[in-house]
Amino acid sequence: MIEVKNLSKSFPARKVLDNISVTLQQGKTNLIIGSSGSGKTTFIKCLVGLFEIDEGSILYDGDNFTDLPDKERREIRKKIGMVFQGGALFDSMTVIENVLFPLNIFSTMARSEKEDRANFCLQRVNILNANSLYPSEISGGMKKRVAIARAIAMNPRYLFFDEPNSGLDPQTAILIDQLIEEITEEYDITTVINTHDMNSVLEIGQNIIFLNQGKLHWEGNKEEILLTEDPALENFVYASNLFKQLRKEMIRKK
Repeated sequence: MIEVKNLSKSFPARKVLDNISVTLQQGKTNLIIGSSGSGKTTFIKCLVGLFEIDEGSILYDGDNFTDLPDKERREIRKKIGMVFQGGALFDSMTVIENVLFPLNIFSTMARSEKEDRANFCLQRVNILNANSLYPSEISGGMKKRVAIARAIAMNPRYLFFDEPNSGLDPQTAILIDQLIEEITEEYDITTVINTHDMNSVLEIGQNIIFLNQGKLHWEGNKEEILLTEDPALENFVYASNLFKQLRKEMIRKK
């Protein structure tokens, strides 16, 4: 669980995040949504310590990450897995070498144990017989799954995704969403997903946080978001006619 209390962050030009307090729930998919410029990316970067916050606190399972010295922050970072937009695999490394990378940096396991762990993670995301391939030789969906395998290699307690479905076809995006949800529940991880994908919101949105102009505007789940009458949220979520029609049907059946 990650608790965010009264978080604010400003840059010289403007205040990007304003007094945000939320709880990111363990064992659930926590989706951060909002239009461009709402503060989503800044929020994620504050959570993982890439940006220092101006006010407030961030607690990882009760430990105040904000006030910890660098050495103790590094211990928490070892428990964090991150999947970047596009996957961010190392082009010069094979699939297995990419997954081994965090294990080689942070783990004291023997080489054989590291390889066993890397292979287990690849099998968990259904990547088979691809160890010797390079990122340029696999599809976009496979790259995302390899990136997930790398992110879970250290058995993290916290897992962050930045636009995991960016650039994927709808069918592959659904498979990635299902995989994220399965891993979250299976390993009881606190998963945080920064997304614009409304399909993801309605499929795996167990805890949804809507940021609007740097503020926490709404919080709920995928069932509640379908019935909301909040104008700002309606304009964002139901921008397409398809979702508008879906919402009408949900309200009619209510």
